[in-house]
Amino acid sequence: MTKRVLVPVADGIEEIEAVCIIDTLRRAGAEVTVAAVGERQITASRGVKIVADCLLADCESETYDLIALPGGMPGAEQLRDSDMLRRMLTSHVQQRRLYGAICAAPAVVLQHYGLLSGRCATCHPHFANHLDSPSGLQQRVVVDGLCVTSQGPGTALEFALALVEILFDKETAQTVADPMILP
Repeated sequence: MTKRVLVPVADGIEEIEAVCIIDTLRRAGAEVTVAAVGERQITASRGVKIVADCLLADCESETYDLIALPGGMPGAEQLRDSDMLRRMLTSHVQQRRLYGAICAAPAVVLQHYGLLSGRCATCHPHFANHLDSPSGLQQRVVVDGLCVTSQGPGTALEFALALVEILFDKETAQTVADPMILP
């Protein structure tokens, strides 16, 4: 059965994180939908243009196995301010489905939506004071049940591979990682 993944993007997201999540999950065989908040073409935090597959509104009635949020500023704030994404993520978590966020997004989006309550999480150190529970801040990637968080661009590949391992299995994650020549 094909695993379906939603990666919401918005102007100002961190491009390394977004592309790493999208690429790694597609290498694993997931059907990844990149959905924009706002216009289909977004400008990432370093000026890279990304064209989404569709608008977030096109995905509202869909069900996904994973929703993964890239960070970056002001992209994470753009994601946070989307009422549609809030509804989708809240429903997704209530259905006990896998979700993840990296960099600013755990603190700016997930914490703001109340989706880290009782969870161990990490984020970019600059946003650590926004987390209610800073117990996972020393870890590059934190997996707490169906919630996966990570610190930033330098941890994006580890984060994406952790998502692959949970979504599929350890062997699939290793099969994806091996050709990438990871240490």
